[in-house]
Amino acid sequence: MNETLKILYNRKSLRTYDAHKINQQEIDTIINGAMRAPTAGNMMLYTILEVTKQTDKDKLAETCDNQPFIAKAPLVLLFLADMQRWQDYYRASQVPDFCKTIGKSYEEPKESDLLLACCDALIAAQNAVIAAESIGIGSCYIGDIMEQIEIHREMFSLPNHVFPITMLCFGHHKANYLTQKPRPRFHQKFIHFKDTYQRLTPNEFQEMFHHLETNQNISYLNTAENYAQHHYLKKTGADFSEEMRRSVSVALKDWIKSE
Repeated sequence: MNETLKILYNRKSLRTYDAHKINQQEIDTIINGAMRAPTAGNMMLYTILEVTKQTDKDKLAETCDNQPFIAKAPLVLLFLADMQRWQDYYRASQVPDFCKTIGKSYEEPKESDLLLACCDALIAAQNAVIAAESIGIGSCYIGDIMEQIEIHREMFSLPNHVFPITMLCFGHHKANYLTQKPRPRFHQKFIHFKDTYQRLTPNEFQEMFHHLETNQNISYLNTAENYAQHHYLKKTGADFSEEMRRSVSVALKDWIKSE
């Protein structure tokens, strides 16, 4: 197995950090790795925002579902889906006026542009993760940055055509990191199909989730009788998911408004 595959197969989320700080050369290595990610039309529809103020890290630890380790992360990067930069460039170059002269309508960003920018930002984020792992720095994705859109916009001066799709916390591995086993994934046969999408049968779901349904270390929430009910209460039906839906709905409506 080559070194790249070792990194991919052994990567784990890191929430506790070695005492060593991340130096500027390491930060540049991570950022440059992110910026080499594939991108739609080479437009780089994302911005990487480094959070350096401790007060902002402390606030993010609260707004992102009260996760204290965020405040302790040596490096915090926001990955922003960004159409604002291209919109500003178009206007600086009189593109709307040009469109009028040729009888073509000037299109403001729509839902498809948001999804495309999110793809760009997430691909860049994963490149940053792998670049960091290659130099002994671990990471943890924070999807909760999509919540509390009003607060996060104010904190980081985000215009409507910039959306915080994910956040990454980075830190050096502790000594025991390499000896820890990655969390198991579902079997490939439930995820990888050829030519046609396949919906799973009840028996296939039973096989797919067997390792979770039979895990004696999981204490089911409330009156849940199986893992699906427990997981719904813990994730999909949880308060933070409701807030994420609200926040994303606000951001989406603002994104497609004409300025």
